[in-house]
Amino acid sequence: MIIWINGAFGSGKTSAAYPLHRRIPGSFVYDPEDVGYFIRKRIPGGMEKDDFQDYPMWREMNYAMLKNIAAEFDGILIVPMTVTHPVYFNEIVGRLRDEGVGVRHFTLWASRDVLLARLKGRGDGYNSWPARQVERCLEGLANPLFGEHLDTDHLSRDEVVGRIAAECGIPLQPDERTKLQKAWDRAILTLKHIRIGK
Repeated sequence: MIIWINGAFGSGKTSAAYPLHRRIPGSFVYDPEDVGYFIRKRIPGGMEKDDFQDYPMWREMNYAMLKNIAAEFDGILIVPMTVTHPVYFNEIVGRLRDEGVGVRHFTLWASRDVLLARLKGRGDGYNSWPARQVERCLEGLANPLFGEHLDTDHLSRDEVVGRIAAECGIPLQPDERTKLQKAWDRAILTLKHIRIGK
């Protein structure tokens, strides 16, 4: 099974994906952004696009990777990735589903003010690339195609993880970390996912 965690920037995709991975034995986090950075480093000047999702090869490569991993991997694949374009979504998620791959899709929904506050909290100011995408993401992700929508404005990270697992019928291992350990792990995770050049 693939669990695709969608949402605007600042919605908590990464913050949900890695604790979910920690609590589902044998699971694996697949990050489609890595393919985007791979492409950007390997194309000639003049071919660059502002959003690597606009490269047809990004969509094809992620579809192919997920299809192949799902065919050979017995565990749960967790995919944290914002996709707001219906055609792009169907080229990956729709195509996987059409070919019999089980994909559970969740959009972590949050209000504009909450998203901007979360982005600011991680160092992305109001003029940052992620903050400038908030309106576009909210508009695109409101489409019913991107259901199931999970309102996260008043949910903790642990509650989001629990809701996703419950909807998928997946039992979670207990999280026995202290609050301090969780805060440390979140800080490390944030540092690991800082992207330069957006």
